[in-house]
Amino acid sequence: FLLIELNLFEKNLKVFRTNKVFIKRIKFFSYNKIMKNSFLKNKSIKSFLDFFSRLSISAIFISAIPGKINDFERTVEYISSKGIPEPISSILLVGAIICLILGSGFFIFGENQKIGSVFLLLFIIPTTIIFHVFPFHQRAVFMNLALIGGLIITAIREPK
Repeated sequence: FLLIELNLFEKNLKVFRTNKVFIKRIKFFSYNKIMKNSFLKNKSIKSFLDFFSRLSISAIFISAIPGKINDFERTVEYISSKGIPEPISSILLVGAIICLILGSGFFIFGENQKIGSVFLLLFIIPTTIIFHVFPFHQRAVFMNLALIGGLIITAIREPK
C-alpha cells in the first residue's frame, strides 16, 4: 500500500514539474509579488487596519467595564472568594476599572498606544493568574495569553 502511494505521489510530482501553467501560477502567487503590489502599502489602509486591530483587541476589555461597575459588590465578593481580603478586593477592583478605562482609551485613541497596552497588561496578567490558573481554565488562559501577546507586540513596537 505504501509503495502504491509513493508511486502515485511521484507520478503527480512529475506532472506538476512538467506543467508550465502550474509553475507560472505558483510564481504569480509568490510572496514577493503579492507584497510588491499589495494594498497593504497604502498608508490609509494600513492606518485603518491598525485602528481596527486595536479596537478589536480592546473590545473584550471594554465589554468588561459595565459589569464591574454595575455589579461592584458582587465582583468584590468574587475577588474575596479567591482569598483576598474584602477591603483590598475593593481597592483592586477600583484599580482594575481604572486600568480598563484608561488602557482601552489610550490603546484605541492615544497617540502612543504603548501606555494603553501597559495599562491593559497591568489588568490582564494578574487577573489571569488569580482567576484562571488555579484552578486551570484552559480556554480562558489561552485566550488571555493571546491578548497578552497582542498587547506585548503593541508595547514593544516602534512608534510610527
